[in-house]
Amino acid sequence: MKKAPVLLFFLVLYLSGYGQKVGLVFSGGGAKGLAHIGVLKALEENNIPIDYIVGTSMGGVIGGLYASGYSPKQIEHMALSSNFQDWVNGKFSSDYQYFFRKKPDNPSFLSLKLEIDTGFQARFRSTLVNDIPLNFGFIELYTQASANAKNDFNKLFVPFRCIVADVFSQKVIDVDHGNLAEALRGTVTVPMIYRPVKIDGRYVFDGGLYNNFPVDIMKQDFKPDYIIGSNVSSKTFTDYPKDNDDKLMGRLLLYMLLSKSDSTSIGKNGIYIQPKMTGYSTTNFGPIAGMIKAGYDATIADMPRIKAALSRRSDTAVLHKRRQDFLKTEQPVVFKNIIVNGVGFQQKRYIERMFRKFDNKPITLTDIKDSYYRLVTNDNFETVYPRIIYHPADNTYDFEMDVKSSKNFKADIGGILSSRPISSAFLGLQYDYVNRNAFTLGANFYSGRFYESVQGTLRTDFPNRVPFYLETEFTYNNWDYFDSNPLSVEKTSPVYVEQSDRKIALKAGVPIGNGKIELQGGYINTADTYSPNDTYKNSDTLDVSRFNGFKTAVIFEKNLLNRKQYPNKGNSFYIGLQYFNGTENYIQGNILHSGVLPEIDIKRQWVTAKISNENYFFTGSKLSLGYQLEGVISNKPLFISYKESILTAAVFNPLNDSKTLILSNFRAQSYGAGGLKSVVAIKKNLEWRSEGYLFVPVQGIVHSGLQDASYTHILASNKFAASTGLVYHSFVGPLSLSFNYYDDEQKRYGVMFHAGFLIFNKRALE
Repeated sequence: MKKAPVLLFFLVLYLSGYGQKVGLVFSGGGAKGLAHIGVLKALEENNIPIDYIVGTSMGGVIGGLYASGYSPKQIEHMALSSNFQDWVNGKFSSDYQYFFRKKPDNPSFLSLKLEIDTGFQARFRSTLVNDIPLNFGFIELYTQASANAKNDFNKLFVPFRCIVADVFSQKVIDVDHGNLAEALRGTVTVPMIYRPVKIDGRYVFDGGLYNNFPVDIMKQDFKPDYIIGSNVSSKTFTDYPKDNDDKLMGRLLLYMLLSKSDSTSIGKNGIYIQPKMTGYSTTNFGPIAGMIKAGYDATIADMPRIKAALSRRSDTAVLHKRRQDFLKTEQPVVFKNIIVNGVGFQQKRYIERMFRKFDNKPITLTDIKDSYYRLVTNDNFETVYPRIIYHPADNTYDFEMDVKSSKNFKADIGGILSSRPISSAFLGLQYDYVNRNAFTLGANFYSGRFYESVQGTLRTDFPNRVPFYLETEFTYNNWDYFDSNPLSVEKTSPVYVEQSDRKIALKAGVPIGNGKIELQGGYINTADTYSPNDTYKNSDTLDVSRFNGFKTAVIFEKNLLNRKQYPNKGNSFYIGLQYFNGTENYIQGNILHSGVLPEIDIKRQWVTAKISNENYFFTGSKLSLGYQLEGVISNKPLFISYKESILTAAVFNPLNDSKTLILSNFRAQSYGAGGLKSVVAIKKNLEWRSEGYLFVPVQGIVHSGLQDASYTHILASNKFAASTGLVYHSFVGPLSLSFNYYDDEQKRYGVMFHAGFLIFNKRALE
């Protein structure tokens, strides 16, 4: 009997330890919230049980992942992946850029959207970050867990609460049910950074607005025996930060929005963890590994106190089995219906037709992803917010989209400034209209000393089971090389050439994988005015050569490069077959002959096949390596004069400024070419690029007699081009300073600076 009190004491002590419930609270704090991953790693490695989680903002995202059954190692792997960087930076995978819908690149750096029926009012984006990849990324991460828990946050792998803020009523909402992906999307909605979302019919924002360290919600909803609180969001300073107050002003919005965290709110039955985040920013998601380590180190430092307070431990094998049991999917997420809100009847039909290939079949999340990204890359829609609606009766889901039509008129503004006289201004105009099909009317204008162009297009997109488009195009180009002599240190021989061309074409295209096949047909006209021997005086009459005829082509191309110019990752591929049939017209001037000579007309026809590939096969954090290969095979005949044979021959443009030069040694009817690229990252947006290329014509084109042309022997001459220099990627496009070398008499070497994109409308013979 004397032993009974002792046994009773140990029994009570055992049951007390066994019954200890542990709650984990994660604060917000932007990028610094990634330190919570390190907290999870340290707790699980030391077998500390986690019975409840409450989080806000980034703390809600990390806590939601753990509550969904992801292990700390899996969460760390996600955070360190390129996908995570794409989500927070508003970029999405090149595979989903949907090249089929992509308009040709232009040199614009600013886009203005207007609505012509409301007085041409310009409208800029109200948010700083594109939320498309974030929205769908959350759906992929959290939907299955939400389905397994039947949308009840108490039935997740770990019971969970997510904190959001109702800005209009200035109230805190702790979300305990519904779609988990949508709740977490709401908790990271920093005003003016991401677009707000609706939960239960109310617009909500970042929970850190009014409760950035929700210990009170943990106590209210779960009443744990012990609370572990991790806070990374302290926004106050004990003293005024005199040395860096100017830098901190750039983060003023976040300091104003995030409420102060009270470290005393945990109370005696718990521990407050404050990772050392000195040197880390709320907006910089780059040093992820360092932030995770800061959370881990801070938790390990407090681990003796945690273990002393908690006698209960979690069993690794039991935890693993419980996680696997939760993640077992009785039935995958299946969508019954596609629901479109916010647009008119015809626009709704247009969107639904984009998903038509899934009619009468179960729609999985994988099925829906391609169609969704096709839709969000469509210029006709400004907002496409995805939402999942759960039907517990039959365990199915609807995929719902809140769609907002884009302003129907867009103006693109851009241009280029250069140390050579090739500077130009660019204006692009686009009008979009969606009915049963999508219509796009476009026009662009280039104006400059060297290059002038006008282009008009009308495109109709048909969103059928196999989508396709029809497009008509008119293009006028004019290049004036007369005044392209250098203004700086470049060494360039004078060129007396002016070229113009016109093209009227009809195009039809269909998507193939992440590329497209396009059929073309139409009328072309070229006119070249030139000095046959590169001399000129005011009394001279220049030679004139024209080609009038028809062109048909079939082309496959894709472009997954990460930038319009100077990329450092991705690849592009082009293969095309073109047929030309027309008449060459030649009028000789008086530079080589005096007197009046008759016009000469000759029928011409030929076929040209071209293949090119640019690929960055190695992309590291500081170094990218790539190559470019190109080949052309053609039975194009030599034209009447040597100069016109050169001007109409296929051309290899190894460097970005090549299109602004006439390099005779890099032109041939048939050729093979290739080279290597090296890109070294010096600082953010600043790169050192080096490139080298070899050009091998099957037969070179040379002078024969006074101005006739003839071929060299097969593979008789090889030419080399190279460039090295610095490129800074700015909001107005690349700023490039390069030293260029060409194995060509017209230009051997030169130093060139340009700001903006060196992009032009395609020539008629391209």
